[in-house]
Amino acid sequence: MRKYNGRSTVLVMGGAGFLGSHVCDRLIAQGHHVICADNFFTGTKDNIEHLLDHPRFELVRHDVSLPLYVEVDEIYNLACPASPVHYQHDPVQTTKTSVIGAINMLGLAKRTHARIMQASTSEVYGDPAYHPQPEGYWGNVNPIGPRSCYDEGKRCAETLFFDYHRQYNVDIRVCRIFNTYGPRMHPNDGRVVSNFIVQALKGQPITVYGKGQQTRSFCYVDDLVEGFVRFMALEGPCPGPINLGNPGEFTILSLARQVIELTGSKSRIVFADLPVDDPVRRRPDITLAQEKLNWEPTVQLGEGLKKTITYFDKLLTRVTATHDAPNVKPSTRRVTRNNGGRRAVLAA
Repeated sequence: MRKYNGRSTVLVMGGAGFLGSHVCDRLIAQGHHVICADNFFTGTKDNIEHLLDHPRFELVRHDVSLPLYVEVDEIYNLACPASPVHYQHDPVQTTKTSVIGAINMLGLAKRTHARIMQASTSEVYGDPAYHPQPEGYWGNVNPIGPRSCYDEGKRCAETLFFDYHRQYNVDIRVCRIFNTYGPRMHPNDGRVVSNFIVQALKGQPITVYGKGQQTRSFCYVDDLVEGFVRFMALEGPCPGPINLGNPGEFTILSLARQVIELTGSKSRIVFADLPVDDPVRRRPDITLAQEKLNWEPTVQLGEGLKKTITYFDKLLTRVTATHDAPNVKPSTRRVTRNNGGRRAVLAA
């Protein structure tokens, strides 16, 4: 019954999150059956609401740090808070999510003989001493700093993936994701693109850390998802790791100025101290992705920012309208409470 009628059953862990919801969209469009699992700590039902009635889509509330028993052909392990605000909120749980979550998903892949992809991160390179960063670079990571729960958790997850591959012949794919942005980002996740756009749309000062000369490479979400599916479709042994990101390099200050220009905002730029262990330069070497996957990003930063600004503008307008409508009956509002009610999203 595997791949019945040519369709795979695919588990997307973290499927209600920013990246996961876009992966669900792409897999449904390809004709697959999708099981979306999420504990809704940073994800939201808003991101996958349009899929809830689809006959090939299932939603399961589940934490990746607990075992999950399903029958699947492929697994996308995207479950982990990815922004400093969220992963530093409960650093012990963040490490558990990466490490125990990897063990649980690899165990599932081993039992079902499923191909499994690990969403790793450019943070495994730390504050790199080598630029741009190729997959062979081992990184410069502080193992005891405030970011270590995420950085070292992801590094350990990679270790587990390759050990399961060598010891149990599990069919793995490990991709290292560089800064990705686009619609469905969490408005309060603390990441630079969402921060700048939300601040600009609200007319608030835009906070730039340090002098703004640190660099990042920004990949639009559609480009990243294309890399995901190509990597998973690649036949034969190809565990990776493979960098997926946009090799264009921009200073944070130039990004802030571009966001102000595109939003037409009158926000001013203010400067604050750099966070601990914040990387100075970040840019992927995507030679391997070009060779193995015939992949490279196609969406330029300006184009992607316009789409992302449009999304946040509609989101902020909707939230404002909801809070300004005291006569709306409670029954006409949908309330999604995530992780014990610590976060509520209201939509008219």
